[in-house]
Amino acid sequence: MHEHPTPVDTYAEAPHLLAEMTWITDQVATHASGMRLSREFWLRKAALLDRLAMREAEEVGIPGATAEADILAARAAHRLAQYDRERGGGPFATSNGPIPPDSPLWDPSYRPYVRQEYAAWRRITAA
Repeated sequence: MHEHPTPVDTYAEAPHLLAEMTWITDQVATHASGMRLSREFWLRKAALLDRLAMREAEEVGIPGATAEADILAARAAHRLAQYDRERGGGPFATSNGPIPPDSPLWDPSYRPYVRQEYAAWRRITAA
């Protein structure tokens, strides 16, 4: 059984939130309408929204007060998992973590999947 990376471990070396927001908006601005965005875009967007939702929960400290941030993070996480599922396994697979996007371990939320994939992506890009 594989352990899910903790949010603290996953995002410890992540760029500052503002830097990630800038990178994401730059990607959207530079892609022509109808042009496909990269997996890196979907991964970094999902990770950013996950981080923002966790930060909001920390700051607010009231259960349920962060529902909108949680919903946005969950939608982005689902979109990344969908992107990876559509590409399947084998040599053309886009996921890098040990647990595939179609695993029942991700039910009910793909946010831990985002953390797994972000941690794997950071290891790959740091090498």
